[in-house]
Amino acid sequence: MSNIGSYDERIKNFDWNIAEKELDYEPGNPINIGWYCSDRICEKGFGNKPALIWEGSAGNEKRYTYNDLRLNSNAVGQFLRDLGIRPEERVCLFMDKIPELYIGFLGILKMGGIAQPLFSAFGDESLFVRLDNAQTTAIITQKKHAPKVRKIMDKMPYLKHMIIVDADPSKPLADREVAFDMEQAEKPEKFTIHPTYAESPSVLHYTSGTTGQPKGVKHVHYSLISQYLTSKWVLDLQESDIYWCTADPGWVTGTSYGIIGAFSNGVTQCVLDAGFSADNWYRFIEKHKITMWYSAPTAIRSLMKAGDEVIKKYDLSSLRHLASVGEPLNSEAVIWSEKVFGKPFLDTYWQTETGSMMITNFPGMKIKPGSMGKPFPGITATVIDSETFEPFGEPGKIGLIAIKPGWPSMMRTYWRNEETYQKKFKNGWYLPGDRSSIDKEGYFWFVGRDDDVINTGGHLVSPFEVESALLEHPAVAESAVVAKPDFVNMEVVKAFVTLKPGFVGSKDLDLEIMNFVRKKLSPLAMPQEIEFIDSLPKTRSGKIMRRILHAKEWGEEIGDTSTLEND
Repeated sequence: MSNIGSYDERIKNFDWNIAEKELDYEPGNPINIGWYCSDRICEKGFGNKPALIWEGSAGNEKRYTYNDLRLNSNAVGQFLRDLGIRPEERVCLFMDKIPELYIGFLGILKMGGIAQPLFSAFGDESLFVRLDNAQTTAIITQKKHAPKVRKIMDKMPYLKHMIIVDADPSKPLADREVAFDMEQAEKPEKFTIHPTYAESPSVLHYTSGTTGQPKGVKHVHYSLISQYLTSKWVLDLQESDIYWCTADPGWVTGTSYGIIGAFSNGVTQCVLDAGFSADNWYRFIEKHKITMWYSAPTAIRSLMKAGDEVIKKYDLSSLRHLASVGEPLNSEAVIWSEKVFGKPFLDTYWQTETGSMMITNFPGMKIKPGSMGKPFPGITATVIDSETFEPFGEPGKIGLIAIKPGWPSMMRTYWRNEETYQKKFKNGWYLPGDRSSIDKEGYFWFVGRDDDVINTGGHLVSPFEVESALLEHPAVAESAVVAKPDFVNMEVVKAFVTLKPGFVGSKDLDLEIMNFVRKKLSPLAMPQEIEFIDSLPKTRSGKIMRRILHAKEWGEEIGDTSTLEND
């Protein structure tokens, strides 16, 4: 039996106080995410339970119980406090997926600071833009990343401390640099948790738009309520689970569900800090007997590309539940996972600004491959007209996804950018910026970003739909579809395609793929041009950056590329 039970029963008379009661939280009292993810689990009698099992690229392993989590986060919090860092000052986490990243996150929150996780692959300029916007007080990093910080230190007088977790104690450090060895640090048994409240700021995540500077999405400690309950009901996290969220905490999934959701539910979480390969991933699942796996469509498609034979080398029978996040999940991937793993990946829809899942598939619910699913209980979501901002009266019409504001994990503002924040709301709705339709049974079907939808001769074409069709062709490994300017039709469909091994781009293959899509969808949806490329531009969290391809086609500015995988 899943945690959510019957979806229809859950949405009746739903109230977020279900989570408040389970977490023993009384509105108006202090609420601190760091405490709920460590101390509270220990107080419930699970201090000796494994909390974090970490594996590095060399196969080295570290294990931490919930009591270890509590004591080590106390050590981090005390160290920051001793440095003179005050509540609500920003502390950046700029590390690979090492234990100090996960535990440091909790320590920052426990001492009242605002955690600012950033991808360790950022270059110095990308780092500077985000640190400068946040006026960050301290950055916790590794020796390997310290040179990037040193390069910009002179431009950041507000950055008082660079804390290096693996600094060589025999070598002197420069001004404003300080060493911190979490394993060797004194671990206070008693640590005074800063009394943060529901609206106290907790996390500052940076997200990049099509143009302009990255925006700092401000979340608060009350976001725990959404993250705890969605983890329990959608990811179906249960006491006995061994959970693997593949996301880096530099991305919101890696914090909402790779730290907060997992630890607040008291489950054992595994982290693999190594490069991607199908063998690596399947070996990791087999070794640790992963039961719940939360990953991304790009990774799933990469596993599909690696083929079904490699799966036969591993025992993956421990897998109980699979979910996906980051991009719409193509129906082919859902069907494939059901075939090879015996269970489908369930798509979940949300974004940095929402802080937790909004529209999603649920354990036990009828799954429609390719659908985003239905709104999480307590979430009022619909599709509205992009001109009147009024909901459509009948199913099937494509419009803007709209969500009624007020759920616990909703962002509270964009940091130092309230004007842009206010533009996200129209007619009483929060607009994520995506288009969808809703079928007669209330299932949402993703169409694309608001500016991604292709209007060809007055007909709307979903890039996602064309990409899904392309992926069914035996030669296609990955695809990205954008609009290309056209004198007659305003826009036509252009596809960028990477090929599977053994296939070579040619005019014959070009025509074959075009006709394949034409037969599958329609002449309007058929790509008028296919460009074969070696790799698609992606963010480090695995999202294909269609806007870069779109901008090149239209001769527009590419905008911020700091989250590009190979930037």
